[in-house]
Amino acid sequence: MNRAGRLGVGIIGAGRVGPVMGAALAGAGHALTGITAGADDERVEAILPGLPVVDALEVVRRSELVIIAVPHDELPGLVAGLAEVGAWQPGQLVLHTDAAYGTAVLAPAAARGAIPLAVHPAIAFTGTSMDLRQLSHAYAAVTAPPAVLPIAQAIAVELGCEPIVIAEDDRAAYAEGIAIATEFSRSIVEQAASLLRGAGVPHPGSYLSALVHSTVDQALGAAGSAGAGPVAGLFEVDHDDDDTSDAGEDYE
Repeated sequence: MNRAGRLGVGIIGAGRVGPVMGAALAGAGHALTGITAGADDERVEAILPGLPVVDALEVVRRSELVIIAVPHDELPGLVAGLAEVGAWQPGQLVLHTDAAYGTAVLAPAAARGAIPLAVHPAIAFTGTSMDLRQLSHAYAAVTAPPAVLPIAQAIAVELGCEPIVIAEDDRAAYAEGIAIATEFSRSIVEQAASLLRGAGVPHPGSYLSALVHSTVDQALGAAGSAGAGPVAGLFEVDHDDDDTSDAGEDYE
């Protein structure tokens, strides 16, 4: 970290999550060093204009904070592979965004002196600048060794989120809860929209919007969450779309 407390931030993973987190941290004053190539370079360029596209080794070499936002099954091999070639640097911050993993998956990097952090913002990423507004209404699950937990919390705050500490042993249960909330909600809305479309409703997504949002708000209130912290406004949507949107996988 430099004297002003700002970091050189590199991103491994150019899907929906990594570029948005990079943009959020750039907005907090950090300097972006590079990002790996992705399947949609135009989208990445739109949110991170002019950012150099380099390989993973170069991202690690350039950066004080490395954000790893790759699919769940790729994360362990990526971290271990970079460790095998001696990429990780002592004192370097290494942060992954996977809901299911704590910091144990970063052990190969930690063994070489890197500082492991797990930060999962609890939003459904679109990979666009709209996510920056969503982050400001969101929580983020943070897991880190006790001595560096404040660093993980500070990064979550700079993303715009309110940090919630999740213990290493609780990450699997946390991930299951997140999966249930996202997959079940998406499936139910899609089924309902399909039925309404068949019944002659021309724009079922718009038709369902107020009903779904008010129902979810009531459910959150019953769970003791509505109106607390950044939850208010979390379910605001852009009504320009006629139908429900499918965010797909965050990392693709």
